[in-house]
Amino acid sequence: MAAIETAKVNDRRQLHFSTLEDILAEVDRLAQAKELRALGNWSAGQVLQHLAVVMNVSIDGFPHHLPGIVRFFVRLVFKKRFLTMPMSAGFALPKKLEAFLPPPTTWEEGLANFRAALRRLQSESKRAPHGALGPMTADEWTQLHCRHSELHLSFLVPLT
Repeated sequence: MAAIETAKVNDRRQLHFSTLEDILAEVDRLAQAKELRALGNWSAGQVLQHLAVVMNVSIDGFPHHLPGIVRFFVRLVFKKRFLTMPMSAGFALPKKLEAFLPPPTTWEEGLANFRAALRRLQSESKRAPHGALGPMTADEWTQLHCRHSELHLSFLVPLT
């Protein structure tokens, strides 16, 4: 089956989160749905698994970092946008970051891993530098997780 061009997907939901608790409340709402429709290339379980992986690396550290001069430029030009503006769909990860692409994952697995990762964010104060944006505070990481979760959860539509 051909990949869906996620930048062109219709019927995505408009979401806005301000806190980690907002993200959890939406995932709990999705978990109560009788059925979920995934609009992109990933299953609902894969979406949650991807969010969990990124949440964990915000504590444990990224496997790869951009060169220092590139990180400086990205921080200078894009950091505020990434923290405050909605993320665009359709971004293709570079090959060296394929670890962030989720393997086939059931909803139950993804949900359990997501909840565990979110609990870590709520209970641990350590935050690792972002691979492109460099050092970030816990509050900045929270805002990035909010924007990232808005993007990916927008592809999950509860059917009731």
